[in-house]
Amino acid sequence: MTHSGKMRAVIKPERSPGLEMALVDIPRIGPHDALIQVKATSICGTDLHIFKWDPWARAHINPPIVVGHEFCGEVVEVGSEVTQVKVGDFVSAESHITCQTCAQCRTGNGHICKNTRIIGVGRDGCWAEYIAMPEFNLWLNPPDMPVEIASLQENFGNAVHTAFATDVTARKVLVSGCGPVGLMTIAVCKAAGARQIFATDISPYRLRLALRMGAHEAYNVSETDPVAAIMALTDGEGVDVLLEMSGAASALDQGFHALRDGGEAALLGLAPAAIGFDLNNHIIFKGATVYGIVGRRLWQTWYQMRGLLRSGAVDLAPIITHRFALDDFQDALSVMQSGQSGKVIMFPDGQQMNKEE
Repeated sequence: MTHSGKMRAVIKPERSPGLEMALVDIPRIGPHDALIQVKATSICGTDLHIFKWDPWARAHINPPIVVGHEFCGEVVEVGSEVTQVKVGDFVSAESHITCQTCAQCRTGNGHICKNTRIIGVGRDGCWAEYIAMPEFNLWLNPPDMPVEIASLQENFGNAVHTAFATDVTARKVLVSGCGPVGLMTIAVCKAAGARQIFATDISPYRLRLALRMGAHEAYNVSETDPVAAIMALTDGEGVDVLLEMSGAASALDQGFHALRDGGEAALLGLAPAAIGFDLNNHIIFKGATVYGIVGRRLWQTWYQMRGLLRSGAVDLAPIITHRFALDDFQDALSVMQSGQSGKVIMFPDGQQMNKEE
């Protein structure tokens, strides 16, 4: 069956703040593509950058474009050359569409492919009723996986990639930034057997979630000096590993102050623009090792997160705090921006409307 006609989609219509709902054409698929009916889609920090139209978004987005990059859904149509999925399959997707032929792709580093197009950033995304995806980017889910969890896997992969960039087992770890990906990172560190997990944020709501997900200590940096507190609890040593999820300049500065000499840092958070940083004291004289984290290792990270989820080592359910119909995306974005939420899920069919845990 060929799907044609119009669909509802949330778009970035022009180079200015805001998003709007529009009727757009249902995407057509090529011979190696599948058409997915979106069952659930979630909001990421990147989507907030696009909504606000900050310097990062202005440099990367070329409107008009359908936004959104985290989703799950049902395959409803496949191209003539597709062999890996079939109509009726329940899938999630890797949002980075890579060329598979450049030097990075051919050496196991497709997550930093120079020709990457990200759905919802470099091409149309998933805040819509349907999305077309290359079969290479699709990930088969167990039929009984809740759609809310299935929609989180792309974002969960950021947490897994960041936490596993270095060995956190039996080590002292600071997770700075307790947005949803930071919360998931705490859960991964706990599953990996971290000795102590410290968390920082400015939202009491999210700090409570951090403790629920496995943090031993959670500090509100607007009230407490986290560096002094961490030093007091680590005999003045500091943490072995910094996992920076916020992109805030102050969090980076505090995180590296708390990192011990010779420590390791993995940085995922996107800064809204260029920031000042004490390179000499934070990295060079400290002898720190720093990893820049982008996307997920293809497909290593996906297999790692599958293991964490199916074994029960990580339960993502507590992170999901709000559910909205896709038509109510403005309300969903407001909740996400408020700091009074974990992960916010939206449903194109509207059947889970405005339910709050």
